Amino acid sequence: MPERASWDEYFMNIASVVASRSTCPRKFVGAVIVREKTILSTGYNGSIRGMPHCSEVGHMMENDHCVATIHAESNAILQAAKNGVMIDGGTLYVTASPCWNCFKQLANCGIRRVVYGEFYRDERIFEVAGRLNIELVHLQVVPAAISG
Repeated sequence: MPERASWDEYFMNIASVVASRSTCPRKFVGAVIVREKTILSTGYNGSIRGMPHCSEVGHMMENDHCVATIHAESNAILQAAKNGVMIDGGTLYVTASPCWNCFKQLANCGIRRVVYGEFYRDERIFEVAGRLNIELVHLQVVPAAISG
């Protein structure tokens, strides 16, 4: 019998599944917001609701970055807001570390801990997280095999 996943591994594995819904093939990112071991919200990177997806019409590139998509972390925050779910004091699990804009949003909405998979390009988050007492945890997780 495989070893039981820790809570961090469990929620990071769920973030990986959420990433499978991404519609921007440049990077598949999934996010899960959790408090007290309960999932509050999820998000993946994709186009504005009702707009065509990058996977259908291509990318809107600026400075080598697709700007048509909303990042997974922002979508998780927006889903919580749309549904009236308080995420203050929560933990974000995300398959790639937050960019600077997403990190600022997470800090302002009260996320206290960010568990991320791969590092994604912005070192500023580390210094500012320390100043704001936001815990950053790097956790590379290989999804557990499902036996049946």
